Amino acid sequence: MKKIIVALDGLKLSESSMQTAIAVTAREKAHLVGVFLDDFTHNSFSIATAMETNDLEARMAKDKQIRDNAVKTFENACQAGGVNFTVRRDKSFALPDLLRESIYADLLIIGADETFTRFPEAAPTRFIRDLLSEVQCPVLIAPLKWEPLEKTVMLYDGAPSSVFAIKMFSAILPETNKLPATVITVRGDDNHHVPENQLMKEFMKRHNPNAAYEVLQGDAENAILDHLLKADSKTLVVLGAYQRSTVSRWFKASMADLLMKAVPCALFIAHNK
Repeated sequence: MKKIIVALDGLKLSESSMQTAIAVTAREKAHLVGVFLDDFTHNSFSIATAMETNDLEARMAKDKQIRDNAVKTFENACQAGGVNFTVRRDKSFALPDLLRESIYADLLIIGADETFTRFPEAAPTRFIRDLLSEVQCPVLIAPLKWEPLEKTVMLYDGAPSSVFAIKMFSAILPETNKLPATVITVRGDDNHHVPENQLMKEFMKRHNPNAAYEVLQGDAENAILDHLLKADSKTLVVLGAYQRSTVSRWFKASMADLLMKAVPCALFIAHNK
């Protein structure tokens, strides 16, 4: 039985992350751990303002009630979904807590817009970018709007990281891997074969023998974005990502960053460090 964790903010409970996690866990007959990151520095209000208005204690009590209600909502949803589950409430700093949790998980599910602060950010947030650069297990980025997954798209460029991502996907989510799948490659020349054509198709025959292949032409980023803009949140995209250093990520966004900004799909991200 695989262990799947879903990272949740009790002050801003993500319905999509929760429902995605429950649906994937049920499909895979796995065990789900709801990790509520109750970071002691994260409140729904400004401490300075609460001190000025002399209602700090009341506001903190209200936040605690919101977080407790979120846990109950998650528990009720898991019971309704028929999944085995556990709840854990980590109360230290959110990012180190979640990185530690990822060491002991097969898969982490989280939304691209999670900040674990009271301030909203566009996806992918700084928290998500920092998480993905250090996480110790594959990550499934939940779509902003949850819908049952119906198909997968596997991005393949001939690099070891893209093959590794497909390996991890088929090993960790074997039931989800039975969905209709397409392997997408982009070529900048007139070649209409995937890189290492024979080896790749031999590999895929063992991991997803019914997968289709599509070779796009042109610049990789533009071709993939144009293709996936036609997809919806019922599509799961599998890709390798986040192998560059922290410094280099300031200058060039990864494909995962671009997809999180632009497309409605769920993303399965894995990288071999």
